[in-house]
Amino acid sequence: MDKVDTVIRADGAALHTRNILIVSDFNAQNLASLLSNWSANGARLRATAAPFGQVMQLLLAAHSAVWQADLDAAVVWTSPQAISKAYAGVLAYEPLVLEQMMEEVRAYARALAAIPPHVKSILVPTWAPMHAFEGRRGLLDMHPTIGPSATLMRMNLALAEAVSGDPRIHLFDAARWIAQAGTRACDARMWYLAKIPFSLDVFKSAARDLSAALTGIAGGARKLVILDLDDTLWGGVVGDVGWRALRLGGHDAVGEAFRDFQLALKALARRGVLLAIASKNEERTALEAIANHPEMVLKLDDFAGWRIDWNDKARNIAELVAELNLGLDAAVLIDDHPVERARVAEALPALLVPQWPQNPLEFASALRALDCFDAPAVSAEDRARGAMYLSERRRKQLQQTVPSLDAWLATLELRVQVEELSAANLERAAQLLNKTNQMNLRTRRLPASEMLAWASAPDRRVLVFRVADRFGDYGLVGIGSLSLDRPAATANIEDFVLSCRVMGRRIEEAMLHTLAAQARRAGSSSLRAGYLPTARNQPCLRFFCGSGMTETSGNSTESRVFDWSLDRDYPLPGCVSLANDAADWPAIDQAARPPRAHRHIRPATQAVD
Repeated sequence: MDKVDTVIRADGAALHTRNILIVSDFNAQNLASLLSNWSANGARLRATAAPFGQVMQLLLAAHSAVWQADLDAAVVWTSPQAISKAYAGVLAYEPLVLEQMMEEVRAYARALAAIPPHVKSILVPTWAPMHAFEGRRGLLDMHPTIGPSATLMRMNLALAEAVSGDPRIHLFDAARWIAQAGTRACDARMWYLAKIPFSLDVFKSAARDLSAALTGIAGGARKLVILDLDDTLWGGVVGDVGWRALRLGGHDAVGEAFRDFQLALKALARRGVLLAIASKNEERTALEAIANHPEMVLKLDDFAGWRIDWNDKARNIAELVAELNLGLDAAVLIDDHPVERARVAEALPALLVPQWPQNPLEFASALRALDCFDAPAVSAEDRARGAMYLSERRRKQLQQTVPSLDAWLATLELRVQVEELSAANLERAAQLLNKTNQMNLRTRRLPASEMLAWASAPDRRVLVFRVADRFGDYGLVGIGSLSLDRPAATANIEDFVLSCRVMGRRIEEAMLHTLAAQARRAGSSSLRAGYLPTARNQPCLRFFCGSGMTETSGNSTESRVFDWSLDRDYPLPGCVSLANDAADWPAIDQAARPPRAHRHIRPATQAVD
């Protein structure tokens, strides 16, 4: 999301503000007040409640003053009977008119999609039964034609299907918020006095989930869980009792709880979250337990890395996170020992160190309660991230046996596949563009729809790069985009983005080779890269400074410009095999179109690699 406002904290640091509009058919001022006390990915939230009871009118009024230009997100929370007359009839035990109900839900979905496009995120709580107002229904509640709860399930499923194609719209399970509040969820008196259907407890749960979602959408979801071992991943001290005597699995409540905790971690890893170990132990003893214990759910291959020794845990964690090319603000430590937690939290304030329950029976539920892993989508590359880091560990082991970087790269059998941006690769390409910071020339951010629209112009080209080697497939890890300045016969590199997983392996040079070849075939005489500095893209500057391109702008702190004359090819590294599936970029008749002004893109740095 764009950061639209800035305030200064007491310590002098800038704190950005994201503006949120709440549209509802009830009084949502309590929710607005709670959200305004939360932050998301380093930004302060400022929520405003629109006049309630005007949902469809506001959703369909794109030019209304409520949709101000600096609005980042909208929360749209409705009651089912306000959206569907068919459902309201079911509450009165009238027979369900199914097609009417389905059309009313689809109309609501269309109205959500009509929210002006500058609002980048639309957060929509699902419909939940209001038992405090509707009373007990007994045997008829799940009746297929007159059961209110059965009808509500159909409505929510229909809504999920209707909005599934809109990446801006995200649904939330409001029934969970109501269940967490229990008997305190609703108060009929507050409804009649102030048109507030839910208690403060419900709104607190909603505010927590909505702010976590905004953090994830902005690229702030945590990506790494660092785990202690003894009495955290298993019961007992392995160095004292040996791996056979650890409490893990079996017919034992504590052992079963530790195994379920590992299963919860495994599920988190399938969402793309990495696992690592930081433990004070003898490495050989600990690794033997992981490899040999029959109830171990997590195996060595499930961990991206580890530090198992008697050194300071805070220092070990800092080194481990750096080794994985992540920031401390992307990591979480889970440790049963309060002293170790306090030491690490004090030494590494950017690391999230949650308080952890003493009772292992609560570990799995404590992990699932963490809201720091919320991400708007899970791609195939996310799911395969753990396997990619396993392959990386094996590559590093190989590197230790070869004498030089070039010799090591030659053993990898690097293969680069070039494709044009298409519907098939758009989602992953947009994710990479919006989350990568280090090897990123200009750090511009575009949602998938805008990225595709930008690429559709005749004088623009977006190529994506897939990389594999003999250890495995990295997937789509690079983006290179060009725009032609026809009068100057110059091809401008608008985006040069590469995942940190493959930085430093000559892939960057293979990308420049490809972009230069495309520009040359289109009739350009020079290739230009305009670097815009951010807090984290210095690796990109270092690459271009050593790329062989000529710097033509001096050492400005605002921007740096690098040129390559296309009277010669940019060399392809000998260690890279290139397969180009992108068609040649044809030259365009100069007389057929006016020149396009070069557009300045403001950098943004809210996401992490």
